[in-house]
Amino acid sequence: MTNIQQVMKHVQARMQEFQEGLDAQVLEASSGGGMVTARVSGKGDLKALEIDPAVIDPSDPEMLEDLIVAAVAAAQNGARKFSEEHIRRTAGGLPSQFSDLF
Repeated sequence: MTNIQQVMKHVQARMQEFQEGLDAQVLEASSGGGMVTARVSGKGDLKALEIDPAVIDPSDPEMLEDLIVAAVAAAQNGARKFSEEHIRRTAGGLPSQFSDLF
């Protein structure tokens, strides 16, 4: 096997490991003192949303909307940070000319 083939196999294995790591990770953030909690994957995909019934006020739907947006945005921001760190760790074992692929 040529050197480039070995490097490509290594890159493919690292990419697979990277994707699996992001899929498996669940990040959580809350807003409103824990009244709304969002869970996202390491990729930032919304997986679950919990809303405390006490925050549901039919006369003020905008407040609930704001809490949901804040919780989801915070969870997705955490996923971005996790992903960036995961990229650094995963790319750390690659030859430097390939680390920018992540």
